[in-house]
Formats: sequence, C-alpha cells, structure tokens
Amino acid sequence: MRILVVGGSGFIGQNVVGKLVSQGDTVYVPTRRLPSARELLVYPTVTVLAGDIFDQATLNGWVKDVDAVVNLVGILHSKSGQPYGPDFASVHVDLPKRLAQACVDNGVTRFVHVSALGASEQGSSQYLRSKAAGELAIANIVAANPTLCTTIFRPSVVFGPNDKFMNLFAKLAKVFPVLPMAGSRTKMQPVFVGDVAQAVVNVLKSGHFCGSTFDLAGPTVYTLGELVKLSAEWSGRARPVIDLPMSLGRLQAFFFECLPGEPLMSRDNLDSLQTDNVSASPMDPALGIVPTALETVAPSYLRQSS
Repeated sequence: MRILVVGGSGFIGQNVVGKLVSQGDTVYVPTRRLPSARELLVYPTVTVLAGDIFDQATLNGWVKDVDAVVNLVGILHSKSGQPYGPDFASVHVDLPKRLAQACVDNGVTRFVHVSALGASEQGSSQYLRSKAAGELAIANIVAANPTLCTTIFRPSVVFGPNDKFMNLFAKLAKVFPVLPMAGSRTKMQPVFVGDVAQAVVNVLKSGHFCGSTFDLAGPTVYTLGELVKLSAEWSGRARPVIDLPMSLGRLQAFFFECLPGEPLMSRDNLDSLQTDNVSASPMDPALGIVPTALETVAPSYLRQSS
C-alpha cells in the first residue's frame, strides 16, 4: 500500500511508520521541519514531504496518489478559548476535517484517525472537547460521502521509549526530592506505543472496521500518583509523591505557562485530570492485540535514560 502518515515523525508516528515499512508498504510523511523526520530517512520506502499540512492545496497534492491516510497529529497545549482554544481548533478539528475532505476529493477511501480516550463534547478540558469535535467533523464528512471508510482510535496515555509521560516524571525525580502532583488520584490505563501502532496497521490491512471507534488501553488501571512513583523508582530514584490540592496545582500550572517554551503542565492539562482516563471495556479482541503490561517495558527504558 501507499500510505500518507500525517504526524509520522512523532512518537506514535515513528512506530507506525516502522511497522508499515516492515510489511513492505510505501510511506509518505509530511513535515514542516525536515530535521524532525531525519530518523525516518533510514527507511528506503519512506519519503519525507516538506510542506504545510494546513494548506488544502498541499494536502490534495499529497493525498491524490495514496491508498490510505493516517492522522496522528495532536497537541497538548493551546491558547485558551471556549469550547476550546484556537490551536486545538486548528490541529484537532480543522486538520482532521481537511484530511477527510482531501480523501473524498481525491478518491481515497481509507482514513484512520487517532483521537483520545475520554473525548467528549462535554469533556472537562478544552483538549477533550476539541478531540470530540474532530471526530464529529469526520463523521459529518462521512455522512455526506459514505464511501469514505474511517476508523477512529481513542488511546489512553501512551508509554514507550522516548515517551513524554513516564520519562517526564523520571526526569523530575532527578531534580526534586519530593514530587508534588495535583490530580494524583486520577485513574489512567496506559497503553504501549507498539500496541497503538499495531492497531493502526491491523485495521489498514483489513477490509473491515469501517465506521468503527476503538478505545486503546492497557491491561492495568493506575492512579497518576502511582505512575509518578513507579517512574521515579524504575529510573533508580525513588521519590515520595504528595497529592496537591487542585487549587495549588492550578497555581503551579499557571507558573509553568508563564515560562518560555512548552509548559510541563498547563491548567487545561489539570482540567483533563478531573476525568478518569480509563476504558469501559478491554481492548477489542477484533484488533488482534494482547495489550502489553507497563511493567514489562517501562523499567528498562527508564533505567537507560537515567
């Protein structure tokens, strides 16, 4: 197959691209920053495309010669707004809509979109509300163009080598003797990046799953505080975790937002933590995946990064 993987240079994307290449597929990865995709250049069947993914004419040019499109693009932070900020609107709502429309306009019938577990129009955060709006935008295009076969995935927090979740807490443990954390009692069900990538590949290789939405979650539910504590322990720096009141957490997050660069934590991230990030049911067996346990993967890469 010839597959356009939007967001292919990211954490999940590199895993998806690697699995597709191993099966002999030709993969196209668009990017606005060529250095961010340099690790993909070792694959002989990967073409990195320089351009603006938010330009419709450019998207049409990329989509017209492929068999399927995969959208993995997502962000964690945005300027504020209601029901969600402009950055979330652009990346989580407008881009999926543009990609789905480009598929329709160019006769591409297969579109896979990665959303987020907990996405809801009434979600507790701008992030979750924007993810739901992106799903709705795709559904509206499919309603008008039923030949477009779409599959949506909703992963919980994703772990694996080079993740920005477990590794973040391990890095914080290097600096702080105690780890204060608002929302530490929120429940999460981390899913392995390799399982997410395999789910994407499996549905692309199947002629089924049109119109399906799948939760992607691991085999075990943890509290955020437990995950922070485990990250520290597995990196060789055991640290106590203190549950901060949400009011203090919001002050902490506001301070992070005022610093230059991407914040460690935003107030909208804390809003997401008002909702448990767990699946109502085990991973669908139709996907052909046995979920990987956190304990079998995370200790090794956290030790190596310490």
